[in-house]
Amino acid sequence: MTTIDQRLNALGVELPTPAAPLANYVPAVILGSQLIISGQLCLDASGKLGDAHRGKLGEAVSLEAGQAAARLCAINVLAQAKAALGGDLGRIKRCARLGGFINVVPTFASVPQVMNGASDFMVEVLGDLGRHARSTIGVAQLPLDCAVEVEAMFEIAAT
Repeated sequence: MTTIDQRLNALGVELPTPAAPLANYVPAVILGSQLIISGQLCLDASGKLGDAHRGKLGEAVSLEAGQAAARLCAINVLAQAKAALGGDLGRIKRCARLGGFINVVPTFASVPQVMNGASDFMVEVLGDLGRHARSTIGVAQLPLDCAVEVEAMFEIAAT
């Protein structure tokens, strides 16, 4: 069991079955020592979108629910990473970047605070290797009317 798996267990997080793509793309691409994960939605462990994570921040979704949604996205990012790496999360050397898309009303100003739900989770699981570069933007709409979507890039070790 890898250190990452041990930290997930300590947090009580079981990675779900990775979600299948919703359109014509792949969930992950490995380019040399980089693992790029397509945007992941805030689906729960059963693959469902909860009512608390549906809609816009600043309207139907609270800041706290948005942070929880971002955390779910990060969990789904790691589930995709595990699948892409043949089950071996120990190959992750560093989280290089997270990109966050937050479904917001035009006046919502706490977009970075929402994305902290994903960023904080990555640091919880990877320690200092989870500290990453980040972009976060507010958007008018996301697939399935999700509150949050997160994409990622990792540095990985060769097999």
